[in-house]
Amino acid sequence: MGLDFFDVNGALVKTGGRTVKCVSGYNLTGLMVASEGTLGVFNEIILKLIPLPTYRKSMMAVFDEVGKASEAVAAIIADRVVPATLEFMDNFTIRAVEAYSQAGLPLDAGAMLLVECDGYPGQVDEDAARVEQVCKGLGARSIRVARDAAERDKVWEARRMALSALAKLKPTLVLEDATVPRSRIPAMIQAIGEIGRQYQLEIGVFGHAGDGNLHPTILTDRRDTGEWHRVEAAIAEIFDRALALGGTLSGEHGIGIAKAGFLEKETSPATIVYSRRIKAALDPRNILNPGKIIGGTAA
Repeated sequence: MGLDFFDVNGALVKTGGRTVKCVSGYNLTGLMVASEGTLGVFNEIILKLIPLPTYRKSMMAVFDEVGKASEAVAAIIADRVVPATLEFMDNFTIRAVEAYSQAGLPLDAGAMLLVECDGYPGQVDEDAARVEQVCKGLGARSIRVARDAAERDKVWEARRMALSALAKLKPTLVLEDATVPRSRIPAMIQAIGEIGRQYQLEIGVFGHAGDGNLHPTILTDRRDTGEWHRVEAAIAEIFDRALALGGTLSGEHGIGIAKAGFLEKETSPATIVYSRRIKAALDPRNILNPGKIIGGTAA
């Protein structure tokens, strides 16, 4: 809702506030979001807390085919159901997580969806029933609804372990967060599979499918120079395919240094120049996270 931060000269800048509405001055809060420390040093951030829902229902839908699971994601959203959480895990990730946690996940599944609806009981039950109907219509072989909080927590804990489980398989893990419109989730998952085969790489896919936010996770060993070159080419290809589908380079991780060279592909040359001019005006000596996001200096 608002924040305050120190500018490059150490002066305290305040923006936003605790009121429901606030349009006093420039929207500096919006400017600072995703600035990754390149425009100031954050001091205090004002967040709005949302009460926990009164009721929730969690379920696990298991599919034999990864394509059908991805289609189910798009179909759920198209049916005007917006779950609180809609997570995707492919077979590679399922097997890694099960080996790591022994959570009882189906090792032979092509993919699975973890879905949670929350809110008022009547609406939650209706939404959950529609989710089940969509998943069954697309060939889900089983749908398990958590019977109690303990069973729910066990399934979600397994999902939270995905990254740790994959990290144990190879010395180097490259986690991306290419994000596409939710209707293009099936196409993006298919593209990631094609890229993995093209570059002969192991790529696990999991993520927040309800947001269109996927995490292609490449398992490799950076000491293997030949393979690392293929990894770099695969990452560039993943970005290109996401952008071609109307997506973005990053749904949540940010641009940093690694993606800075790709940002112009998503935006435009003028966008980069404009951003560099803002950076040069606010940080003329370029001492706040130099090189992040836009690299270089103003034109």
